Amino acid sequence: MPVDVLSAQDHISLAERWGAHDSVPFPVVLSEGEGAWMTDVEGRRYLDFHGGYSASNFGHGHPELVAAAKAQLDRMTLSTRAFHHDQYGPFCRELAELTGTETVLLSNSGGEAVDTAVKIARKWAYQVKGVPDGAAEIIVAGANFHGRTTTIVSFSTQASHRAGFGPFTPGFKVVPFGDIDALRSAITGNTAAVLLEPIQGEAGVIVPPKGYLGEVRELCDESNTLFVADEVQCGMARAGSTLALDHEGVRADMYTLGKSLSGGLLPVSAVVGRADVLGVITPGDHGSTFGGNPLACAVGRAAVRLLATGEFQARSRELGAHLHARLAELDGVTEVRGRGLWAGVQLAQERVAGRRVTEELAERGLLCKEAKGHLRVAPPLVVTREEIDLGVDIIADVLG
Repeated sequence: MPVDVLSAQDHISLAERWGAHDSVPFPVVLSEGEGAWMTDVEGRRYLDFHGGYSASNFGHGHPELVAAAKAQLDRMTLSTRAFHHDQYGPFCRELAELTGTETVLLSNSGGEAVDTAVKIARKWAYQVKGVPDGAAEIIVAGANFHGRTTTIVSFSTQASHRAGFGPFTPGFKVVPFGDIDALRSAITGNTAAVLLEPIQGEAGVIVPPKGYLGEVRELCDESNTLFVADEVQCGMARAGSTLALDHEGVRADMYTLGKSLSGGLLPVSAVVGRADVLGVITPGDHGSTFGGNPLACAVGRAAVRLLATGEFQARSRELGAHLHARLAELDGVTEVRGRGLWAGVQLAQERVAGRRVTEELAERGLLCKEAKGHLRVAPPLVVTREEIDLGVDIIADVLG
């Protein structure tokens, strides 16, 4: 049967029969997207307050990103790093200039970028800091989410991410997020890096205490330890600044980027940071067949051009303030956390079943995501004030 005549239930049945059960999707079968809106196979439109886990920061089908992809598709899509190509060097330079960093290492997924940063931090610890071989430790925060590779789930504190996947990779310590005293106690001469999300997304959009990230920087400087900021979800203007860490006036030694680095068109990720730190990687140490491919670089360059104008950072700050104010007024909401167009909405105890609420929102035409039983709101940064009001009104109707 041709795909274009399948019903929504047909698509769901095929997915359940032939697809691995690695998630529990909503019973919505999407087929198109434009701006802050998505359309299902039956023609119903939905306002997107999910934002592709922050991948769709520029909305769906942004014309500049699509044009860059189409133009590159007609030219070349893959050369591998065995050769130079004409999009790689310019993209590395432009991304470094945007983020105020010195060196760029390109990959595909956010998890791959984090794994790469772990490798770099360990090699730096052995070659530069003088940590005994095999003894390097990396400190992470509880309730973290950095991806789902075997190494990354080794330091997850969420049981569902770990169950059945051991034995786990050693070399990690976990401390509470936002607790500077716990971090200070955990650092030793073998500490290679502190790896943190400046804002914890999967934990419920948790912003650390004011001044905490600056204190992390100071501790790292005092102990000759690398500070690695995972900005895969919170970066690229989502929190109202190019990098979320910019809010604190703090610089990391390395950043991991992904998701909206391509506006959600295809997987593009990167580790960016100090030249002397990334410089410990030499030919043969690391590689990726698709990392830094021409198509990825062309789309990434278009995304960087959009971010370089400052428009999306400003939209996130200004519209985010309106979003947070509207959400905080709702009955059944006890707290609104986050920055910019990113909000963790704490529901009253009797409404703690965030999945049920998000299913009801989808039935009313609003796509959202639960986080730790509550709501995580992340519309594309192209959303309008009127669309924010429409979405919040739908949330109010469901909570009412």
